[in-house]
Amino acid sequence: MLPTQRRSTSGLTLIEVLIAIVVLGVGVVALAGSSALVTRMIGQGKIETRAAQAASRRMESLRLAAGSTTPRCLSPEFAGGGPVIGNGITESWTVPSVGVARRVRVTASYLTVRGVRSAALETVIEC
Repeated sequence: MLPTQRRSTSGLTLIEVLIAIVVLGVGVVALAGSSALVTRMIGQGKIETRAAQAASRRMESLRLAAGSTTPRCLSPEFAGGGPVIGNGITESWTVPSVGVARRVRVTASYLTVRGVRSAALETVIEC
């Protein structure tokens, strides 16, 4: 070779291209696996939110029933009840029948792949 001629060293070798493909493949597989987990978590959060909303709605209806009569807490709707099933959520609630301050508990249960889970709200309603 003449001193003025040089061999070009730019470009990638076959080994470098194969290593880049393997690294990229590992990244794509990891991304696909985590996206399945995220999808499951979003679904779980959705049903948990619906259960919490159902329990909150039931608690508010009990609060309204308690305040709908004079004296308070004499409404027949201000009583324990359930189960009421709707949208895959089972609601039940307990209301003590006597007392000036009544501890009211509302439970909303739902089915998951790992069994039954529930969201519970508890408060004291003054009578």
